[in-house]
Amino acid sequence: MPNPSTFQDKKRRILEDLATPSEEYTDLSPKGSVDEGVRELCDEINALEGYVTTSSCAGRIAVYMNGSGKDRSEDGRSGRTEREAGKGGKGGGEWLFVTHDAFKTDEVSGDGEVFKSFGIEYAAPSVPTSAAHCRLVYLKFEPMILHILTSSAVNAQTAYAAAYNSGFRESGIWSITGTDPTPYVAVRTQGLALESVVAYVDSNGTIKPMVTEQYLRSMLEVANERFASNAQRKERFRHAFLSTTSSRTSPPNWEPTDVRNARKRAEGLKRKEELEKQKSIAGANAVVVDPATMDDDELFPLDHPR
Repeated sequence: MPNPSTFQDKKRRILEDLATPSEEYTDLSPKGSVDEGVRELCDEINALEGYVTTSSCAGRIAVYMNGSGKDRSEDGRSGRTEREAGKGGKGGGEWLFVTHDAFKTDEVSGDGEVFKSFGIEYAAPSVPTSAAHCRLVYLKFEPMILHILTSSAVNAQTAYAAAYNSGFRESGIWSITGTDPTPYVAVRTQGLALESVVAYVDSNGTIKPMVTEQYLRSMLEVANERFASNAQRKERFRHAFLSTTSSRTSPPNWEPTDVRNARKRAEGLKRKEELEKQKSIAGANAVVVDPATMDDDELFPLDHPR
C-alpha cells in the first residue's frame, strides 16, 4: 500500500507551487505555466482527496523543427506561447510555433502569411536532395495529456476508468508495485494526434516549404477540428471522473451542474405544460397563476390554518 504521508507531502509541495502567482510561476516547459485550457480541470482534480495533477497539456498545434535524424519523432510536451519560437526539443530541435488554442486562419489571410507565421520562406514547394541528412519541419496536433498522482491503486483505477471510457484509450496506470508505490495515471490518446512534414532546412539554413500554402491551411483546418474533438473528450472525462468521485465525497443531494440544469429545464417545461392545460380548461380569458411564483402567504392565507 502507498504511504499516505508520502502522497500528502508530494501533494502539498505541488499545490504550493501551483499557488504561486502566474507571473512568478515557472515549470520545466519553455511555456513555463499551466495551460489555461486545462487549469480549471486541474484545480477540480487537486481539490479531491487522494489526487493531484503532476503535469498537463491542454492540447496544442505546433510547428517543430527537428535537430537531427535521431529525434524526428520527438514528442515533448514543452512549448512556448503562440507565435513565439524557441529551442526545447532533443538534439537541438526547435519549436517554431506553438498555440494551445485553435489556429485563427482568418487572421492570416494574405498570401504567404501562414508560412511567415511559422518562419517558413514563402516560395514554391520543393524537396531536399536527401531527406535522411537534413532537418525536417513538422506540423503537429497533440491532444490533451494529464498525469495524476494518486494515493491508492483504487483511486488510480477510478481515474483510469473515467479516462478510458471518455475516449482517452492510450491511458494507463504506473508505479503500482514496490515497497512504497505511488500510483499515477497518464490520461492520453493518440487517436486525435496529427503529424505531417511541411518543410525542410536547406544548406543555407533557410526553411523551405515542401507543400503549398493551401495544403498547409487545409491541414490547419483539420487540426482545428481535432482541437474541438479534444475539448469534447476533455469534458467527457471531467464529467465522468468528477461524477464518480463526488458520489463518495459529496452530500447526498449533490448533482453535477449540467445534470441540475437539465433537471431544472425539464421541470420548467412540465410546469409550463400544466399551466397551458389549466388555461384551456378554465377558458381563454381566465387568469391562471403559477404556484411556483407564489410565496407561502399567498398559497396558505393566514385565516386558513395549514
